[in-house]
Amino acid sequence: MLEIHYVVDLLVRENTCYGVLAYDRDRRSFRVFRGKVVVLATGGLGRLFEHNTNPEIATGDGIAIAFRAGAEVMDMEFIQFHPTVLNLPGAPRFLISEAVRGEGAYLRNCQGQRFMPRYHDLAELAPRDIVVRAILKEMAVTNSNIVYLDLTHLDPVVVRLRFPNITKTCAAYKLDITVDPIPVAPAAHYMMGGVKTNLVGETSVRGLYACGEVSCPGVHGANRLASNSLLDGLVFGGRIVEETRKFLKDYQPRRPEFACDWLLEPAGIDYAALRKELEVLMGDKVGPVRSGSGLKEALKFFDHWGYLFRHGVEDAGQMEVKNMLQVGEMVAEAALARRESRGGHYRVDYPDTRRRWQKHIIFRR
Repeated sequence: MLEIHYVVDLLVRENTCYGVLAYDRDRRSFRVFRGKVVVLATGGLGRLFEHNTNPEIATGDGIAIAFRAGAEVMDMEFIQFHPTVLNLPGAPRFLISEAVRGEGAYLRNCQGQRFMPRYHDLAELAPRDIVVRAILKEMAVTNSNIVYLDLTHLDPVVVRLRFPNITKTCAAYKLDITVDPIPVAPAAHYMMGGVKTNLVGETSVRGLYACGEVSCPGVHGANRLASNSLLDGLVFGGRIVEETRKFLKDYQPRRPEFACDWLLEPAGIDYAALRKELEVLMGDKVGPVRSGSGLKEALKFFDHWGYLFRHGVEDAGQMEVKNMLQVGEMVAEAALARRESRGGHYRVDYPDTRRRWQKHIIFRR
C-alpha cells in the first residue's frame, strides 16, 4: 500500500481501464501504475458537507475520477444524514448510534420539550430522514443549532454497560450521559449513490470495478438500512475477487500510451477558502432539506468555478477540491432533476413520493 500517493485519474482507452495516474506527495511528481484490473474502494463524499461523520479522505475522489474516465454514476441525489451526531465545541462529530434511541432515549429541543411524537407515530424510532427533518424544524423554531438526546431517565448502570464507547467519548468532554443530555445535530453520513456497478462489482468501463461506498450497485435504494454498508463491502468485495479471476483468463495484454497536454497553468486561487465555501454551500443548499431555488443557486456556484477544470493544480489538496466540485455538482444536478421526495432526498417544493419517479438518474460523460 502506497500511503503517500494520490490517484489523479484513471488510464482509460476505448472504454478499457489500464491503470492509474498517481501523484507522489513526497517527491511532488506523477507516477503511472499499470494494472490488468483496477478496483475503486475510496469511500464516500461526506466531507463535501461542513457537518459530517466521515473520515478526512471521504471527498468523493473515486466517483470523480470514474466519471472523468467515462464510467456511469448513479443515484447521486440520495445522501443519508444521521440525525444524532455529537455537537460540542472542540469535539469531533462523533456519531451517537440509533441504538441509544432504541434503548429508550428521548429527543428534546433546547427548551427541554420532547418533540418526536408530534412528527411520527414511531417517535424517536422513526426513519432517519424523518428524524433529521424534525430536528432541523425544532432547531429553526427554537433558534438553536442543537437538540438534546436524553438518557437521564434510564438506568445508569445499563446505559454505561450498553454504550461504553459513547460514555467514554462524552466523558472526555466533561459530559456524563447518565446525568447530562447529549447535545446533537444532524450531519452527512452515507452516500447511497456512486459509481454504477452490476451485482459483481463491474462498472461500465472494462477492467474497472468498485465496491463499498464509492459504488452504487443499487442495493441500498434511496435510504440505506443501518449497518448494511459493512455488508455491502464484504459481499461485493468478495464478488469482485471471483469476477476478476474470470476476467483475467481472457485478458489480452495491451500497453497504450497516455498524454495530457491541454491543461493551462494553475489558476492561482485560494483552494482552502474555496473548499470551505463549498462545504457551507452544500449544507445550506444541498443538505437534508432541499428546494428548487436553493439547488439552482448551488448550480450557479458550480458553473462559476467550472473554468478550474481547464487548469492544472499545484498539489494533491487542490486536486481534491476539484474532485469535490465535480461530485458536488452532480449531487445538486440530480437533486434538482428529481422532482419528488424519496428516502434520503427531500424537496420542500415536491414533498411527495411519485410513482413516475421510480427510476434512476445516471450521469455519463
